Amino acid sequence: MANITAALVKELRDRTGLGMMECKKALVAAEGDIERAIDDLRKSGQAAAAKKAGRTAAEGVIAIATSDDNKVAVMVEVNSETDFVARDAGFLEFANKVAQTALTNKEADVEKLAELNTADGETVEAARNNLVQKIGENIQVRRAAIVESDGLVGSYVHGGKIGVLVSLTGGDADVAKDVAMHVAAVSPQVVTPEQVDEELLEREKEIIRAQPDMEGKPAEIMEKMVQGRVQRFLKEISLVEQPFVKDPSVSVGDFAKKAGATIESFARLEVGEGIEKVEEDFAAEVMAQLK
Repeated sequence: MANITAALVKELRDRTGLGMMECKKALVAAEGDIERAIDDLRKSGQAAAAKKAGRTAAEGVIAIATSDDNKVAVMVEVNSETDFVARDAGFLEFANKVAQTALTNKEADVEKLAELNTADGETVEAARNNLVQKIGENIQVRRAAIVESDGLVGSYVHGGKIGVLVSLTGGDADVAKDVAMHVAAVSPQVVTPEQVDEELLEREKEIIRAQPDMEGKPAEIMEKMVQGRVQRFLKEISLVEQPFVKDPSVSVGDFAKKAGATIESFARLEVGEGIEKVEEDFAAEVMAQLK
């Protein structure tokens, strides 16, 4: 029996857009021959075209599902190749179905989520594969996030492309939504300055010390300047310290406090974040095909 490595399974996934289990089964049946596995998958109709999954899926939507008591919420990023498909009713229905399945099972691991049954009784992966065959684009469930709270979880989705979940103790749904809107707009990294990773802080200090206006400064003066800029940096990336977008005269922390709320945590997802899009020259592509 051929040795089916994780790298081989990943390569087949990247080339076909199919799930991990389907790819592993196909490779086992093909005795580790990836080209044969692709041919077999295409013959069975599971992979309409191997090159399809090689195309970048950097468009898509953020879908959110929230428990009835507003104490648990899940958001998922589901990607497509084009914004046109991201607005398709069937695609949006699939994204919402994935979010609801993730909420029902409290599962944010997309590999595990793929094998779970939706309310329709089919797995998320089977539903995804059916949609790929129907629409003809590479569609992927890229990531998911869960936020739980002893108080309440509020949410906000901006244009289907940016999603935010916020956990509060105290306050109400309107306060949570306002904070979530701020997070969507400003993208803080942490709730409070104390949560900033020490490694990130040290890296920022090194950057500050290397800046041109630090050259030749006495050590004690330099250190004072570094500390001042670090404090400014912490305010810039910390949610509670940022000027509230709806009223910049107060910080987000003060806005929440005035409403009787404390911000516990948040999660933010933006469609296509970190994906390198391939810029296609369609004219050159047509010329290449003609040649």
